[in-house]
Amino acid sequence: MDINARIEEQLKSHDVLLYMKGTPDFPQCGFSGQAIAALNAIGKPFSYVNIFEDQEVREGLKVYSNWPTFPQLYVKGELIGGSDIMIEMYHSGELKTLIEGE
Repeated sequence: MDINARIEEQLKSHDVLLYMKGTPDFPQCGFSGQAIAALNAIGKPFSYVNIFEDQEVREGLKVYSNWPTFPQLYVKGELIGGSDIMIEMYHSGELKTLIEGE
């Protein structure tokens, strides 16, 4: 399976998916930590992929999404953005509405 097909399969399998550095319990960068804090505060289930565990996904996702940095949040297969966008949406209430609108 090529990398785009793998990414699309991951996105189809999870309504809320965060590609991040590290894990929710041990984020390995401040931006991933902020993203996890926002998602945890909303309190809805989400999935994650630790990009450090799969170099092919790490590099392939940058091309797939045309977004060069991590974390990257997807809701229902649509790229929402990185931690700065997530935090802004969290503070405005948009992120909670988007995720709860599953």
